[in-house]
Amino acid sequence: MPVIEVKLPQLGMGMQDGEIINWCKKVGDKVSKGETLVEVEAAKALVEVPSPVDGELTEILVEEGETAEVRTAIAIIETH
Repeated sequence: MPVIEVKLPQLGMGMQDGEIINWCKKVGDKVSKGETLVEVEAAKALVEVPSPVDGELTEILVEEGETAEVRTAIAIIETH
């Protein structure tokens, strides 16, 4: 089955990284396109990052409290 890398989007001009604050889903959970996967703090603002596809969250690559650079893979979703 195809896998999709969820990458940290650039949420504002000049944003270079973001801190993972809260994963709203856990590994093994079903996710729907547009559903909030994770909350990220960037430039003192809390932003929700949605799932780009329907599928199952199979891996979290960046844990809560860690920082990721923009366009870095933060999770893997397996589509069905």
